[in-house]
Parts: sequence; C-alpha cells; structure tokens
Amino acid sequence: MKKYSIPFEPSKYYHIYNRANNTENLFIENQNYQYFLALTKKYLLPIADIYSYCLLSNHFHFVLKIKDIEELPKRIIEGKTKLHQAFSNMFNTYAKAINKKYQRRGSLFQEHLKRIEIKDENYLRNLIVYVNTNVNHHKIDDYITYPHTSYQALVSKSPTLLKRSEVINLFDDKENFIFVHKLKKINLELIEDYILE
Repeated sequence: MKKYSIPFEPSKYYHIYNRANNTENLFIENQNYQYFLALTKKYLLPIADIYSYCLLSNHFHFVLKIKDIEELPKRIIEGKTKLHQAFSNMFNTYAKAINKKYQRRGSLFQEHLKRIEIKDENYLRNLIVYVNTNVNHHKIDDYITYPHTSYQALVSKSPTLLKRSEVINLFDDKENFIFVHKLKKINLELIEDYILE
C-alpha cells in the first residue's frame, strides 16, 4: 500500500511526514514555524494526540495517535467529515498563507501527505527518538538546542499540549528518555520501513 493511501483510523499511531515541493523551503523565517504549530493546535489536536514532532526548513515529521472514537468531534463520529480532512485543511491553510506572504504560486507541499501506521511499541519508541533527533540526522543543528522540535517540551516541566507523560512512560522515566536520546542508538534497520525519507 502506498504511504499516502493508508487511511487514518481512531486509536492508531502514525508517523506522518511531508516536504516542500521542488526543493523549496516550507519555513522561511521563524514566524512560519510558529504559525505552522498554531495551525497544528487548531486542526490536529481535536483529532489527534501529538507524541513528537520536528520541523525542518524543507520538511516536517509528526508522531501522533488518532484519538479514540468517542473523543473525536461529532461531525467525524457521524461520518459527515473524514479524519484526513483536518490534515488537508491545515496544510491548505498554511500553503495559502505562505503563497500570499511571499508572493509565490502553486503547490507548496509535495502532492500527498505520507503516513505509516505504527503497530509496535518498540517502533514507536525508536521513531520518537528519530523524530526528536532528526535535526542531527540532517547535520543542521543539535537536537537539544534546536527550537523547532518536541524534545525541549518533553523534558521540561512547562505546560505542553504534547502527550508528555505518555511519551516519558514509554521510556520508563525522564532520565532514561534523555539517556536514550543522548546515545542515539536507534536501530535504523528496525524502523527502516517507518522512516519516510
């Protein structure tokens, strides 16, 4: 099955990813990242719990879980709206804003949002580390100080809309979460089918 044709279903975990069209950047200046996260809050949080994310200049990653059926908005439960519509609305809104602000035309994102269902807790843990340290993978910055990733929110005590306690519990405790990230011993072969790059 193609990575963009897997349907979103309640109570399931997904790794979602997309990149800019034609090797362009999705994020041109700092306020673009902030706007993208504001749209994430508006469109995705009503239907999904976010476990980790990383926003890089030309692409993004999210590890998320679609909410249980009883937690979803009424219009989705009643079948009036599909789950994927929230993603479509978010990316269309962002693309229109970028096109207007920077006087560009055409598609900002590659045609289809790529997504892979995560069926195993071990994959889930490895993907969380992979996404949080993705900036290192691309040799852009250090994940500990990079401002557009979920890592700092997950290790801090500040309020967050991320599923911090659920993520930390996957690693037993915060100290182990930090330790595993520092080691970066991600078995890339193990998660090869879940990496979308």
